Amino acid sequence: MEQDNKKSIKIPKIITVKDFANRLDLPVVDIISSLMANGVLANLNDSIDFETASIIALDLGYEATLEKENKDVVGKVEIKDISRDKNLKGRPPVVTVMGHVDHGKTTLLDNIRKAHVTEGESGGITQHISAYQLKLSGSKKKEVNGKIITFIDTPGHAAFSAIRSHGTAITDIIILIVAANDGVMPQTKEVIKQAEVNKVPIIVAINKTDLPDSDIQKTKQQLAEMGLNPEDWGGSTVMVEISATTGKGIDDLLEMIVLQADMMDLKASYDESALGVVIESHMHKGAGALAVVLIENGTLRRGDVIQVGSAWGKVRILEDFTKSKIEEAMPSMPVRIAGLKSLPDFGDKLIVLSSEKEAKEAATKSKKSKDKKNVATAKKIGMEDVAEDVKSGKVDELNIVLKADVSGSLEAIKKSIYEIDTKEINLNIVSEGIGAISESDVSLAKATKAIVLGFRVSELFAAIKIAQKDKIVVEKYEVIYKLIDDLKGVLSGMLKPDIVEEELGSGKVLQIFRDDKKGLVAGGILEKGKVEIGDEIKVFQEKNEKYREKILTLRREKDEAKLVDAGQEFGFGLSAGAKISVGDKFVIFKTREVERKIE
Repeated sequence: MEQDNKKSIKIPKIITVKDFANRLDLPVVDIISSLMANGVLANLNDSIDFETASIIALDLGYEATLEKENKDVVGKVEIKDISRDKNLKGRPPVVTVMGHVDHGKTTLLDNIRKAHVTEGESGGITQHISAYQLKLSGSKKKEVNGKIITFIDTPGHAAFSAIRSHGTAITDIIILIVAANDGVMPQTKEVIKQAEVNKVPIIVAINKTDLPDSDIQKTKQQLAEMGLNPEDWGGSTVMVEISATTGKGIDDLLEMIVLQADMMDLKASYDESALGVVIESHMHKGAGALAVVLIENGTLRRGDVIQVGSAWGKVRILEDFTKSKIEEAMPSMPVRIAGLKSLPDFGDKLIVLSSEKEAKEAATKSKKSKDKKNVATAKKIGMEDVAEDVKSGKVDELNIVLKADVSGSLEAIKKSIYEIDTKEINLNIVSEGIGAISESDVSLAKATKAIVLGFRVSELFAAIKIAQKDKIVVEKYEVIYKLIDDLKGVLSGMLKPDIVEEELGSGKVLQIFRDDKKGLVAGGILEKGKVEIGDEIKVFQEKNEKYREKILTLRREKDEAKLVDAGQEFGFGLSAGAKISVGDKFVIFKTREVERKIE
């Protein structure tokens, strides 16, 4: 009957703590207190799922039912099918350079555009996507000169598979660069798979052919085994032998790109409102949220009202890849945009809308949709010592507060973290964001017993003080694979060690001298190996183990002994109740702990 007295309330699948409090007509602090009592640490802007909300509602005298989703689309934009547009014009190809780390992607682009990006990158590895649109000139191939190509340089380290995955979705042609002295590597295979999934044509640039240890034929054979059969072997894959350092073969490579693009007959509408995709975003002091966007169709103009995922605003600043201000951006152009109210995510779509009201509504709708996929995780509180608790089996998770400089890096790090093979330990990113490590980040880490990881970000003074006072682990990195390697090291230290048995000897039980409440004393012969006091013994009846214990005493004839060697008879003492009989076989062994390492 008590159930009938409860008030009924409808709750959606995902709801913020603030909205939940409003629906219950209760102070937010009451909701937060109830969540904490149930082991969930959340603030008023965090989201909770229906299951969590229904439990809290029940505690507060409400019966929750699931609210049906509103099928009306707010701010829906009809995207025109450009394939039927008679006014389509040719557009430059978008070419993404991909391959394994240190195979020469950035050096190739340096040679083409006469710049030196590598020198400014930590560890000599490209950390962010960079996009350039170049009008080619100076080539020995006449058909190449005057052509415009948009190049996207993606990071090659395994940590950036998320970025490369997006890269294949926003590109027309992939230049797969493979070092002839190294051959096909893991990231090479990954790129080939991604290209197959996204049906993007590949042109292979076999690099470092000028080096004495290069093996072009072996590299081609490896590629053929991956399904990329060279044209000169009767296949259909264009392969160009180059040296990104000396410039050898680069004109031939550019010619192949132009020919491939001509065959694809790439077109877009220049008259429509712009559609684009975010390939990088970060906060900039003085300019706010900045997004690097590749225009896919239509023309974007300064002053346009835009929605980019859950962000919206007006294009206040429009710049090309050289950071020169421009008034409009056309298909295949990479541009930098300022004027958004918040930071968009990597891969978000840009659309142009008619009014700021419509843009705001569409962004809000998008945010709600994202919230359904990114429910704030329940943050366990009250843990004493994470590492020790994991080893003892009390806790099986490591909480992380993650901060990065740009959204592309953040997404790549998150993907790499969740790909770490930890069956015993759950990795839980309790908070993530762009920008400096703040006081609130460290405070959250304290409340959730988390560690703070920062990538290419600074740490505010107040955050440093709190971290020092409360002994919060805060680590900052300049290269992503160092962050991942260190995290694996921490996790390895949290794993329970493997218990390994080292066999020392074996023999046979010959006699039982005593078996009472004080213990058991037996005699035996050590047929091989050796035995010392403190070693352990396993006793077998036929082939079945029936007992194991530590040896308490050891004797040779009537004297105490420290060591017994093979071929000697000896006496040994065990605790009372030991299951051992004349004729049993035994094995002498030691157990030792072997630290485990996450690879």
